[in-house]
Amino acid sequence: MLDRRTDIPDKNEPTRADEPPVLGLSRYSILSPFAVRSFRFQWPADLATSWAFEMETIILGWYVLVETGSVLWLTMFGASQYLGTLVAPLFGVAGDRMGHRNILFVMRLSYAVLGALLMTLAFANAVTPLLVLVIATLAGLVRPSDLGVRGALVAETMPNERLIGAMSIARTTSDSARVAGALAGAGVFTLFGMGPAYVIITCFYVAGALLTLGIAEPRRHVSLAMTPDDPQSSPWRDLKAGLAQVWHTPTLLAIVWLAFLANLTAFPLTNGLMPYVVKNVFVLDQAWLGYMVASFAGGALVGSIVLSHAGANVALPRMMIVATLLWYALLLVFAHMPGPLSALVCLLVAGFMQSFCMIPLSIMLLRAAGEKFRGRVMGVRMMAIYSLPLGLLAAGPLIDWVGFRATASIYAIIGLACTALIALRWRAQLWT
Repeated sequence: MLDRRTDIPDKNEPTRADEPPVLGLSRYSILSPFAVRSFRFQWPADLATSWAFEMETIILGWYVLVETGSVLWLTMFGASQYLGTLVAPLFGVAGDRMGHRNILFVMRLSYAVLGALLMTLAFANAVTPLLVLVIATLAGLVRPSDLGVRGALVAETMPNERLIGAMSIARTTSDSARVAGALAGAGVFTLFGMGPAYVIITCFYVAGALLTLGIAEPRRHVSLAMTPDDPQSSPWRDLKAGLAQVWHTPTLLAIVWLAFLANLTAFPLTNGLMPYVVKNVFVLDQAWLGYMVASFAGGALVGSIVLSHAGANVALPRMMIVATLLWYALLLVFAHMPGPLSALVCLLVAGFMQSFCMIPLSIMLLRAAGEKFRGRVMGVRMMAIYSLPLGLLAAGPLIDWVGFRATASIYAIIGLACTALIALRWRAQLWT
């Protein structure tokens, strides 16, 4: 921890595995997380990976929709990217046992290999919607756990008083990627085609993997609850302990339920279904897809930056609940926007509210999990993302039946009602 006046580490407090903080970066500055050496490597590593994620999602989503002309195929593609949420707790166990940095490096290396495969197929003119679906499914076994592992790594290397700022700044990697990555992905694909676009995507994945190696190994990279040499220890026992920790801790259980709800009813509207909204609701081209995605992400980016200034004593639970309710209300308004310009404004504000929901959610989860269960609890939280493909798959036939606007309205109303129920059921942990 740093002394407020001199930025010199306090000799009476434990330090992280990183080198001494950078002089001139006060812990009250928005840039204070960069005083930690690991964060100076992790932030650009996360940024490069997130840019590749967003470029790939935009390019492949549009490709599948145009080639098949089917919203069902689009929702299948979106759902395929989240199959790994079912095994996300195992990545948390592996992170607790082997080190979160090591697991993150292997994950990002796998993205680079799959990206290079699609690049090769694109230059050979051998890409088909079915192949895209297969490769997206393989990537989807690993990719959903990236956010949870990187969050656990930030908490592992960052002093507690800087955690809110660090998680907010870390969130800007994915938010800014959704702005720039969406626009870049749409632009490069339109101008040069899939092959050159995938050269850039693969390079981003490689850069993300190599920068991840620069993150310092924490002194304690094996959970205190586990010792691999202990005959009583096993990954399955560790997984069971992590699930039990969530189930028997009211705060953790409430947060995981809220994450499940958001992924089931909110994110499908602004993630997987956005190509359908642009092409079939507003009858616009791929450039507008980039604008729509960038608008929501731009609001989220502003929210992340604003939240990075929050003090350590901010009431995170109340902020999370209020922001979630406002987020759903804005999605309900978005569903009935008459034109693309008003939809862009609505998405911008909805993205802002989304940050004030998801960042406090992650911080509360990491704090409540504690050092012993951090990786496993984040793995369980990632498993809650499996509701996103369920929401997407349900939306496909529902849109064919009643249309997008009615489907989005149903999702938003369910989200509002269930958020209120969660706040009421766990009011002692989330409100009082």
